[in-house]
Amino acid sequence: MVPAQPDRQANNKRPTKKHVGRVMRHQKKTVKLGRKPEHRKALLVNQVCSLIEHQRIKTTLAKAKAVRPLAEHMVTLGKNGSIHARRTALATLRQKRAVKKLFDDIAPRSAKRNGGYTRIVKLGQRKSDSAPMAFIEWVDMAEVIEEKAAKEKKARRKEAEPKPERTQPERMETKEAEPAAKEEKIVEAPAPAEEPKSKKRRWFGRKSSDEK
Repeated sequence: MVPAQPDRQANNKRPTKKHVGRVMRHQKKTVKLGRKPEHRKALLVNQVCSLIEHQRIKTTLAKAKAVRPLAEHMVTLGKNGSIHARRTALATLRQKRAVKKLFDDIAPRSAKRNGGYTRIVKLGQRKSDSAPMAFIEWVDMAEVIEEKAAKEKKARRKEAEPKPERTQPERMETKEAEPAAKEEKIVEAPAPAEEPKSKKRRWFGRKSSDEK
């Protein structure tokens, strides 16, 4: 005789679909941003590369908050400075120029700062869809911006200085030429014109008494 098999349904302790829907999301802080994992990861990496290149980017507030942890982690790798840290950053960002600028320029500026390398500045809502917008930038970026602004001001001054120098002599020459021309006109006054001789009116078809 075949032995009786135990009831499978009685031993099955897996939660049903009703219980699966009620499971709480403990320790799941990932901001999905309405995208799949691959798309979301590529988006955040591109945002970090743009932040490294331009020092400041404008995006939505949700994206800025999602970019901040990855950007600060990259700066931590840059402060480490080892070959392993460089390879780890390159594996994440996948752009050699961004990694080089991160390790050579951005990380040394934040050497004395223990965390908090980025700043988020809220800009209000966007007109089209009222999405909250924000700037995300490096905290140690102000020094670089001030140096660039000072260089631009000096260059503008150098460009603006020769312009009045070129125009002033021309104006002086024109002013000097005008009185000289007036003096010439006064000195070289035209001589009085001779009075034209009166012409005798000649009547054709009739002979004058003198001719006869």
